[in-house]
Amino acid sequence: MTRPNAVETSPMSDTATPLRWGIIGTGAIARVFFDAIEQSRAGQLAAVATRGAPSPEIEARFPGARIVSGYDALLADPAIDAVYIATPHPTHVTLAIRAAETGKHALVEKPLGVNAAEAEAAIHAARRAGTFLGEGFMYRFHPQVARLRELIEQREVGEIGLMRASFGFRAELPETHRLLADQHAGGGILDVGGYAMSMARLVAGAREGADFADPVTVAGAGRLGPTGADLVASASLLFANGLVAEVSCSVALAQENRVELQGTHGRILLLNPWMAGGKSADEAMIVVEPTGGAARRIVVEHGQNTYAREIDAVADAVRAGRSEFASPGPTHADTLGNMHALDRWRASIGLTYSFERLETGRPPLSGRPLKQASRRSMPERRMPGVGRPVSAVALGTASFTGATQAFAVMDAYFEAGGALFDTSFWYGANGLADRHLGAWMASRGVRDAVSLIAKGAHTPLCYPDVIGRQLDASLERLRTGRTEIYMMHRDNEDVPVGEFVDAIAREIAAGRIGAYGFSNWSLGRFDEARAYAEGNGLPLPTALSNNFSLAEMLHPVWAGCVSVSDDASKAWLADGRVGVYAWSSQARGFFTERSGPERRDDPELVRSWYGARNFERKRRAEEIGRRTGRSATQVALAYTLHQPFPVVPLIGPLTVAELDDSLQALDLALTPDDVRWLEA
Repeated sequence: MTRPNAVETSPMSDTATPLRWGIIGTGAIARVFFDAIEQSRAGQLAAVATRGAPSPEIEARFPGARIVSGYDALLADPAIDAVYIATPHPTHVTLAIRAAETGKHALVEKPLGVNAAEAEAAIHAARRAGTFLGEGFMYRFHPQVARLRELIEQREVGEIGLMRASFGFRAELPETHRLLADQHAGGGILDVGGYAMSMARLVAGAREGADFADPVTVAGAGRLGPTGADLVASASLLFANGLVAEVSCSVALAQENRVELQGTHGRILLLNPWMAGGKSADEAMIVVEPTGGAARRIVVEHGQNTYAREIDAVADAVRAGRSEFASPGPTHADTLGNMHALDRWRASIGLTYSFERLETGRPPLSGRPLKQASRRSMPERRMPGVGRPVSAVALGTASFTGATQAFAVMDAYFEAGGALFDTSFWYGANGLADRHLGAWMASRGVRDAVSLIAKGAHTPLCYPDVIGRQLDASLERLRTGRTEIYMMHRDNEDVPVGEFVDAIAREIAAGRIGAYGFSNWSLGRFDEARAYAEGNGLPLPTALSNNFSLAEMLHPVWAGCVSVSDDASKAWLADGRVGVYAWSSQARGFFTERSGPERRDDPELVRSWYGARNFERKRRAEEIGRRTGRSATQVALAYTLHQPFPVVPLIGPLTVAELDDSLQALDLALTPDDVRWLEA
């Protein structure tokens, strides 16, 4: 499998060489950044990019700057090392991905994306390209943040049990303004609520000596305006260490805009937590009020524009060869945790932007059409009964929870050469998996370029007359008239197999099903179905979707699940008449670092996979991984691809990074001796 080459980048070796910046966008925050570059020690302005043609107004706003027409022109400019993305929220992810693809380091004004799925895609693009990517929460670089962490870690007012953070202002704006407009992801949560959430997570982490912590629960309330934007919103957070946080934001009300930490022996106040001289070099002040004692004021000298500090932190990271900020700046993990928390906050008040909804069929996050020609890069294989070759690895759609996430992963899979998708009538509320896949195929225009695995008739509705009705619903959701492969999702042994085969044969005759088979059926029942079809001149079942993995499933993951990883089942499959579409081919995380005899925090993992033989197989997979430079999980996936009978593993990545990690198994060649040795 061929893979795109990473952009050639290297750390800056000369500390005197400034990082040459291009600013994308011409709004107010772009001007703030423009002024800050002059005050940085390691930055130099190279150009400012406008969306359209330069104008006298823009030239006056950025005096002396070279103005470039068009964002792509700036990204293609070899005289620029890094870009600051200062455009409306929904454009951040596309410009960040383009920056990575053109070898540019990028600082993106918060938020990094509209949602966590966007942020994950942007971070993966930068990591793959070897470029820096950071989220612009400039307040994190003010020295008062480091001082606050010290006070928390030193238990200056005891253990912090409650924190409050607010960031809000009243703006008289037209509904078309970016702060209110739906198409610009308007509202307080993304514009200023992210600061309060970020601070809450920082405080929760500092209590335990960590950079951040993620909330266990997020319960929000909010008032939405006529455009759907959140005008006022608040959220109550609970962290695993017991800290309770109250955060609030607004674009329609002026708030205190401060942070208060209540400890067991007093409280700490940040009177100006967000700006604190951010556009100048003013000092900041922290107030410490111990219980029963005199309050004291801690003056934190600033000495430099906070945005300039942020610019220098980018240069420091680039010179060190890092792809992300070091603490106290937001690392990639910190950014993703914040975005997930903001997603939960928005969900709790019912805030979804129109372009995030399934029916909009949002274009690829890269901002360009899918590269369909690269589909040839994934190996294909002939599977019994299927009319055309299918991808060596199928993409499962069961776990996608939102359209942005689903579309991002499906786009990446398709561009990697993948063209086989697994879905079911039963996946997701109201057939969400079918609907995600159908909307994606329609918006991308790729139905004829892909093959589908559809399933139906799951317990308790596992009867012959259900097959056609559920297939009707699935095909309507999928926006197609056929599926290349169909499987019953479960078996009902109270029903003679012939009734099931007859029902499926009618759908084949109607042209709605190509190949067919069964998921989670015993091999004995499969034999019965094959004998019935053969004896009655009907199409033979050729597909089986049971669990198959290097780790043998000791107890069913879900009721009614069946595995074919044992030696007897592999002998049954040896004649190659049946193709296996293997679910949980990587044993649901068993081969990752989170599993081990001493780690029992995941009851499902322990119950289904923990056994001496499986741990020995994991040890051997790790040994081959060390030899080949791969992970044990990748070795386990490669194992399924190197069987003497036809197997297509189903994978269920939730992010583009997880997908890319799994697909690296396609390049791993195992010998027959390797396969036998892995089986221990």
